[in-house]
Amino acid sequence: MAVLTIRDFDEGLKAKLRIRAAEHGRSMEAEVRAILAAALSKSDSGPGMGTRIRQRFADLDEDSFELPRRTEPARAAEFPE
Repeated sequence: MAVLTIRDFDEGLKAKLRIRAAEHGRSMEAEVRAILAAALSKSDSGPGMGTRIRQRFADLDEDSFELPRRTEPARAAEFPE
């Protein structure tokens, strides 16, 4: 088994971790393992959203539909100061 050391861990975050671990009936170390396992297993759940969007529209022929014409020239975005 590997050992992981985390330096400069925020005290407020540590307190939240302690509370979360207690709510789940685990040690802080076990809670960290559970959090990491959950976070890292999500990426293995399949293709990401971008890939799924691309797959959904992959069969469309871009010439099969007409894009609407622009009625106004493009303009820069305006942001409040």
